[in-house]
Amino acid sequence: MRRSIAAVLSVALLSIVGCSTNPATGKRSLTLLSWEQEIQMGAEAAPQFTAEYGGSVASASANRYVDRVGRRLLGGVEEGVPELEWEFTLLDSDVINAFALPGGKVFMSRGLAQKLTSEAQLAGVLGHEIGHVTARHGNQRISKQLGFNIALGALAIGVGVADEDSAVREYGQYAVPAMAVGGNVVMLKYGRDEESEADMLGVRYMTRAGYNPLGQVQVMEVLAEASSGPRPIEWLSTHPNPETRIERLHEIIREEYAFTQNSPDYREYPERYRSEFLSSLSLMPGSAVNTVLASLGESSEWCGHCAAGH
Repeated sequence: MRRSIAAVLSVALLSIVGCSTNPATGKRSLTLLSWEQEIQMGAEAAPQFTAEYGGSVASASANRYVDRVGRRLLGGVEEGVPELEWEFTLLDSDVINAFALPGGKVFMSRGLAQKLTSEAQLAGVLGHEIGHVTARHGNQRISKQLGFNIALGALAIGVGVADEDSAVREYGQYAVPAMAVGGNVVMLKYGRDEESEADMLGVRYMTRAGYNPLGQVQVMEVLAEASSGPRPIEWLSTHPNPETRIERLHEIIREEYAFTQNSPDYREYPERYRSEFLSSLSLMPGSAVNTVLASLGESSEWCGHCAAGH
């Protein structure tokens, strides 16, 4: 029992020592890893993730375009976030996905990029992932999982020393393994609050870079349209439904960024996205874009309306 109490006290001590104020969100959170450790973790994991998603696309110009937009967004990152080893990788995968690793490694799939129709939408995706990094969501998840596992170990010790005929022993022998599986699965995924926070930060960064924040709303509309099959009930899901995120984003824009609407200073750049980015993807051998254009008898110039699924 002494060991159990010591373990619980260790969790409390970790919470006190590891809490810090995040420069992006202004909130205090449990972050047991340093920024340097996050950078190292992201650098070590990036090659594996890149390989699992088919590597980066063969088009150098498409990669440069994504990198240029990503670095434009970094100009809006808050003071207090250190210089990270930012990398923006366009993955050669048809899967519609984007994600970020701690330390500044941001990934986006070709499948998602080809669903978008403007640079502002691309900025919305990248800004959201940058938000995960600056909010240190990966660090928070790892820190919570570490605390959870310590508490779980304490519970296991408590069950082990309990009397054999006690209720603690009877129910604990089943509860502890179940909590270990369920708890760690949840801890490894971003939750609804973290996704909403990344949406908010993404809008902030793209607005600071001169993009129309409606691009973020349009991304959610693309995801809603691309979703197939029944989605789980929202409160049981780790991600908000796209419709809920759309509603929340409209609210943020209405309350905080109304000045961006109908303003020439905040643009979407659909033509530039077609001519400088999507057209280069269409020239890749075996590209889905190229196949669609060939079937329609079109030239290599991108037809955004057709590829958007309309």
